[in-house]
Amino acid sequence: MYSLDSYGAMVADRIRMDAYVQALRMAVKPGSVVVDIGTGPGILAVLACQMGARRVFAIESSPIIQLAREIAVANGYADKIEFFEDISTQVTLPIRADVIVSDLHGVLPLFERHIPSIADARRRFLSPGGTLIPHQEKIWVAVVESPERYADIVDPWERNELGTDLRPATRIAVNTFRRMRFTRGQLLTKPQLWATLDYQSVENSDIQAEVDCQIERDGTGHGIAVWFDAKFAEGVGFSNAPGEPETIYGSVFFPWPNPVPLAAGQTVRVDLKAKLLDKDYFWRWSTRIAALESPENIIAHFDQSQLQGTVMSLAELHRAASDFVPVVSEEGRIQKRTLDLMDGKASLEDIAKRLVAEFPQRFSHWHRALSYAGSISRDYCR
Repeated sequence: MYSLDSYGAMVADRIRMDAYVQALRMAVKPGSVVVDIGTGPGILAVLACQMGARRVFAIESSPIIQLAREIAVANGYADKIEFFEDISTQVTLPIRADVIVSDLHGVLPLFERHIPSIADARRRFLSPGGTLIPHQEKIWVAVVESPERYADIVDPWERNELGTDLRPATRIAVNTFRRMRFTRGQLLTKPQLWATLDYQSVENSDIQAEVDCQIERDGTGHGIAVWFDAKFAEGVGFSNAPGEPETIYGSVFFPWPNPVPLAAGQTVRVDLKAKLLDKDYFWRWSTRIAALESPENIIAHFDQSQLQGTVMSLAELHRAASDFVPVVSEEGRIQKRTLDLMDGKASLEDIAKRLVAEFPQRFSHWHRALSYAGSISRDYCR
């Protein structure tokens, strides 16, 4: 969930905002119906109204939607914008839209349930011949040289002055990707296209592809940089590529387990995989580095993933094993009972009093039970 400061940074990012404004100006005609998915504070919804939309459906699942309502009133568009406090896949609209605009991704377009949400909205919300903003995004890969940023990752564990061996943490640190910024001069290879997301047809949330990157100058490789180019409309878009004007997004850095000296002409094969699991992506990156004189000779092979970068206790692993026989904990019983009481007949006050009566050791007063029931209600009820 974004903070207000994060939304403010999005509004202040002129590169991002100018692309949205230009694309909306090209797509929205007098009388258009617009859907704004992930409206946040409602900026794009208001802009659509300013450009002539007769009706805007603004969808947002977080509490920031209340601010969006206030901004709609402040701009005189409360009668044109209808707000839905929910995720878009759970929303039903009365009519189809001429334009769907969204910004559902993070540093990369493969973020949470972005792709399923857009595919669903395209099928259920968009009129034939309607416009999607953004229209297409391309994801690029390159080998990067960044000794300072790499040192930020590994030095606390390998070169600390505490007189202790902290190196077991390095394995976890180098199997975690990070948001970073790079210059064009830090790239050791030309950018290679890893994936193209055409929002007019995309269905599969999972992406896997191999790319061959040829080293262009001698240097030391520290990992893989990944970024995207966004196309909003013909001639309208932006890129967060190294060397491009800075945006809020930055690039993603997938570090290697150790730096590798590289020479011009060597080939680095990168197999990058992104798989959507439940609500977010799981990443795996495999790297093979060929010898300069004998390309069939692999001098380094790294197989990395977020799984290796996840800290899990033996107890957690045991509870996730296929042969584990689970028994609901006391906290689980309380949550289950709370959900059972939310049958559409009892108020939260009534539920809280029942919880105090049934779980006196957990709730010393019904106000605490009310706060607990309220949090369950916010998460699971409509």
